Amino acid sequence: MTGRADPLVALRSGEFRAMWAAEALSQGGDQLARVALSVLVFTSTNSVTLAALALGLSYTPSLLGSALLSGLADRFPRREVMVACDLIATLLLVVMALPGTPTWLLCAAMAGVALVGGPFKAARLALLPEVLTGDAYPAGLALRTITIQLAQLIGFAGGGALVVLIGPHLALAVDAATFLFSAALVRFGVRGRPTPSDPASRRPFWTSSVDGARAIGAIPGLPALFVLGMLSGVYIAPEGLGVAWVAEMAAPAWAVGLVMGAPAAGLVVGVWLFSAAVPGAYRDRAVGPMAALSGLALMVCVVEPGLWATLLCLVLSGVFTAYQVQVGASFGLLSPPGSRAQVMGLLNSGVITAQGLGMLLAGLVADVIGVARTVAVAGAVGALLAVPTGLSWARARAAVT
Repeated sequence: MTGRADPLVALRSGEFRAMWAAEALSQGGDQLARVALSVLVFTSTNSVTLAALALGLSYTPSLLGSALLSGLADRFPRREVMVACDLIATLLLVVMALPGTPTWLLCAAMAGVALVGGPFKAARLALLPEVLTGDAYPAGLALRTITIQLAQLIGFAGGGALVVLIGPHLALAVDAATFLFSAALVRFGVRGRPTPSDPASRRPFWTSSVDGARAIGAIPGLPALFVLGMLSGVYIAPEGLGVAWVAEMAAPAWAVGLVMGAPAAGLVVGVWLFSAAVPGAYRDRAVGPMAALSGLALMVCVVEPGLWATLLCLVLSGVFTAYQVQVGASFGLLSPPGSRAQVMGLLNSGVITAQGLGMLLAGLVADVIGVARTVAVAGAVGALLAVPTGLSWARARAAVT
């Protein structure tokens, strides 16, 4: 990969267009389902705690699915795994959309949708290097990241308006339709490929996660890339502390959305610039420095610069966080084809875990030293970790080259 990777280059592949459209549908549907589930649980129980718990069930099982079930995409044809996961999600959402479904069943079904999302994502990430080659592969990952971030920026607001307009039950039915359409796009838009031929696929299934971890440790560069990916758990602090931060700055309530969305907006811009403007020969080299710069941008918040300067720092941090696209691309290319799904699933589950723990720790620290200082500390920790890890990745990359 020596050229520039304009994200739109990936759309030249018909197979990628089908996979990208399917993911975009799933992302939009997921946001809609989360809003609808929160509304249904709150209106039936009048409990804020249960509504928050129900929302958490739309995220947490994805961690288990990524860690424990990703190996399915190394043992069965990856397209068929994606289609099966979409169809299971469709059936679960149909159950949720039925009027009178009890609250416990709503929560259990939502957890099931999140659970099958783990192997679906692993299968898609493992299939991408086979669908896209050369500079089109990082371009596809870049476009995927942009799509996900845009869905997060507009999904909750648009989903809330739609739920109010059509009601939560119909909103869940719409979500079921998006998964069904996604399954059709993948089944008829992506070429079938055989199960990866690799000894790993013949090992006992319950050892898949251990085998994936061993693969990560055995391949030069992958441990460093794994740690660089986990830094997202440090840099997510502003998103988790947005409400408290706005209160600490005595800023207007409407600023909460700006504070929480600024890193995502910066990431969208950064991913596009990083992919379209930086030649492939330099993207791997830029991973470590960009990871450190993302933390340095947050460290400025220690002086409590005010709302607009804070937003600028958050946007800049998001721009530099675009290095995560190259982490995913290099991780996928260095992973053994026969166990790529399990390895990518472990990376995805690691990121989810790091983000969850990062939000929890940031909240605990902010209660003691304040939000602005907590964000600055998170930036310092990220920068300090990025420097040696980036050097380790540079040495491994040089050795492989």
